[in-house]
Amino acid sequence: MAYKQEVIKPYTAEGRKDEQVEQMFDNIAHSYDLLNHALSLGIDRGWRRKAIDTLGQHHPQTMLDIATGTGDFAMLAAERIKPQSIIGADISEGMMQVGREKVEKAGLSHVITFQREDCTRLSFPDHTFDAVTVAYGVRNFRDLDAGLREMRRVIRPGGHLLIVELVSPPRLPMKQLFWLYSRVVMPLVGRIISGDKSAYTYLPATMEAFPQGEVMEGILRRAGFDNIYWKRFTFGICTMYLAS
Repeated sequence: MAYKQEVIKPYTAEGRKDEQVEQMFDNIAHSYDLLNHALSLGIDRGWRRKAIDTLGQHHPQTMLDIATGTGDFAMLAAERIKPQSIIGADISEGMMQVGREKVEKAGLSHVITFQREDCTRLSFPDHTFDAVTVAYGVRNFRDLDAGLREMRRVIRPGGHLLIVELVSPPRLPMKQLFWLYSRVVMPLVGRIISGDKSAYTYLPATMEAFPQGEVMEGILRRAGFDNIYWKRFTFGICTMYLAS
């Protein structure tokens, strides 16, 4: 099944989405953290903490952080959950190189490592991890169903999947305010700071297209997950899903 966000690509209609997403994140890696926090007015830090603390109630010891980017979510998980190990996986070497430098500076290299992975064809054996996390990255998958099935495959029985994703608010007036912010402010500020003309037009477009709420719950069930809990944050701009 194809989803709307899967056909949205950063640069051109031709070519594979994952290749364009890799190029885009390599291009904006130098400014990603600054823009991420600035464009969310810092609220994204609170969403991360709430999500990680929810997962932390289950005390995972081995974790895989998909679409890890510059490693912010993995680092926060290491600090708050204190697992034995976290592998940060991404298709963008540019983003992970920034992450490696941050992790080393924070003294977390003994817990967090990075490796390049295609989320639809993970290199890990079945039932490897207590938890798999994806923060603000699942809407960039070129094949959402395949990515979810792969994550299900590598989670141990009784383990958990945690997804945190940005979406368009479902109700007025926040829906209209977000539309204006995402169509005008985000592309302008993103272009000026990152130097990439397309990235911050592409990212809000995928937020508007991504399935949310009950629809996403159904997608998770079809991928083999049950015991699904989800919660919206800040007027529905961000949604957390916890599934096992």
